[in-house]
Amino acid sequence: MAAVRIGVVGATGYAGVEIVRLLVRHPNAQITCVTSESRSGVPLSAVFPHLSGYVPEHLRPFSPTEVAELADVVFLARGNGWAMKHAATLLQAGVKVIDIAADFRLRDPAVWREYYGCEHEAVDLLAEAVYGLPEFYRDRISQARLVANPGCYPTSAILALAPALKLGLVETRGVIVCSASGVSGAGRSKTEVPYLFSELDSNYRAYGVLKHRHTPEIEQELSVAAGTAVPVTFTPHLVPMTRGIHTTAYAALASGADASALSEAYEEFYSDAPFVHVLPEGQFPETKQAAGSNYCRISPVFDERTGRVIVLSVIDNLVKGAAGQAIQNMNLMFGLDETAGLDFPAMYP
Repeated sequence: MAAVRIGVVGATGYAGVEIVRLLVRHPNAQITCVTSESRSGVPLSAVFPHLSGYVPEHLRPFSPTEVAELADVVFLARGNGWAMKHAATLLQAGVKVIDIAADFRLRDPAVWREYYGCEHEAVDLLAEAVYGLPEFYRDRISQARLVANPGCYPTSAILALAPALKLGLVETRGVIVCSASGVSGAGRSKTEVPYLFSELDSNYRAYGVLKHRHTPEIEQELSVAAGTAVPVTFTPHLVPMTRGIHTTAYAALASGADASALSEAYEEFYSDAPFVHVLPEGQFPETKQAAGSNYCRISPVFDERTGRVIVLSVIDNLVKGAAGQAIQNMNLMFGLDETAGLDFPAMYP
């Protein structure tokens, strides 16, 4: 088949440039348009020399008409609130859209208003947008023209807990998610004091305590998996490293559930998920096991003393948590091999 023509809007951000880096080795993709409002007119490789020789395109300002003429699918790697203003125009032009930001992840506009502090400007598209977690929505993604790429924290948390909730292995009350992320998750434009090297180095801190924007996204999808409301206590932490998310999730074992079959249940659940690896019993995931890759490594265990299931998961926040998952969704949307351009191991050390 002919190569899928790719547009990357916001190509100079961390997620945007990671999409480009991964796509240059994709066997069925051709990058035809990269945009940036701040660096338009210069080659992308002038901003990111590591891409020299791989991407000949110059950055251009965003024009929906030009992008629609040049691309079959557009990755919108701009900040929250941007895609809702432009997605409809691109869709009307016949272009498929994958939004990397949060604009179409939450199905309830009232929840959006509560957590993002503004009215949603494309409510009519919320019902159409497909949540882009392939392990749960593969068939819907393959038919979609608008995909909401999940957040990085929610990806790690949902993949960790959804099987246990869907299979009735854990209680739906008292769910706790504790996650730690590398600083690239904050984005390339962050210049505030907490993100300075001198503030980050040798430091570890919680943020967004009690009300983080990813909490309703995690609750939404875990509730779908469980078939009933699942309130979640979610606390994120910032770690002095560039890439990676480590999530530890806790839930009480459900009455009558067989804890001895926990690992086997997860292995069976993810048997057709090429990028989820359930570790052998006694092994626990580390962020370096996922760095630079599209893999999620998971380890479910049962604590007999407390009666709790503990699930540990790791991902690369820029790959499975953003760019890689977006490309995985693109593959499904165009009938390609789901692993195309993504089937490579993590970087180590």
